[in-house]
Order: sequence, then structure tokens, then C-alpha cells
Amino acid sequence: MQIAIIVAGVFFSIGAVAALYRVITGPSLLDRVIASDVFVATVMCVLGSEMAFNGHTETLPVLLVLAAFGFLGSVSFARFMAKQDET
Repeated sequence: MQIAIIVAGVFFSIGAVAALYRVITGPSLLDRVIASDVFVATVMCVLGSEMAFNGHTETLPVLLVLAAFGFLGSVSFARFMAKQDET
């Protein structure tokens, strides 16, 4: 089980670093928003894995807030881009 935790941690770390790199380098605003969504999803996966490995639900409210943040951020950005396309 210890090996699975290490492997999962390595993969989650690689995903988070790649998403942060894309947030920083861009090149467009859409790339940055998608990368931030990927980063939030990666953090949610890390929290979910931690809950599964340790057998508790104490961080479930944090997971729900992150899910709401990711959803509302994506919807608001889509509405912003739709309004820009109209003008």
C-alpha cells in the first residue's frame, strides 16, 4: 500500500506542476483558465485520495468548496468569453 501512495503522489505532483507551468506561461487566457481548472481538479483528487487512504471524511467540506469554485470559475469565464464574442 505504501508503494501505491508514493506512485499516486508522484503522478499528482507531476500533474500539478504541469498545470501550474501552463498557468504561468499561457500563452492565451483560455489556456490559463483550463490549466487552473486542471490544477483544482488535481487538488481535489489529492484530497479524495488522502481521504480514501486514511479512511475519514473530515476534508469533504473542502472538497465541496473546491468543486463549487471550479464550476463557478468555468461558468463565469465561459460567460465572459461569450460576451466578448458578441461585441
